[in-house]
Amino acid sequence: MSEENAVQVYFLDSSAIVKRYALEDGTGWVNGICDPTAGNIITISHIGLAEVAAALAAKRRAEALSTQDYEQTMADFISDAHRQYTAVIVDALLVDLAVDLTRKQKLRGCDAIQLASALTINTSLTLQQLPPLIFVAADSDLLAAASAEGLTVENPNAHV
Repeated sequence: MSEENAVQVYFLDSSAIVKRYALEDGTGWVNGICDPTAGNIITISHIGLAEVAAALAAKRRAEALSTQDYEQTMADFISDAHRQYTAVIVDALLVDLAVDLTRKQKLRGCDAIQLASALTINTSLTLQQLPPLIFVAADSDLLAAASAEGLTVENPNAHV
């Protein structure tokens, strides 16, 4: 398999995942990397399930989504989460890593958990001598922290 066709592992934080379910800048790019035919591995933090659900509910309350569209979008998201995404479970060790990250980086609590999740996956990939993951987020502080921690980063908003 050529390098350009190699399977890539992406970690999507909640700001990136929402773009798959609500039309925003970067939606097309996120849909492309998440397309099952692309063969990419999409990883998320388990906390992302609640964060994405909250973001979609906020869009419903703001009437950016009709009730029917919201219900279908939530069903699609939950289905994809179980079938297409590999989720990192948030446990005490991961929270400890997130706490350490807040000491070094400008991060909010859930963002620290997102980054700790990505770093955990990336360590596993490195130990298996696999290519590192690409960290995807639409939050500049989170992207800066991920980059400072040695991750390759992508902002879906740059792919309009």
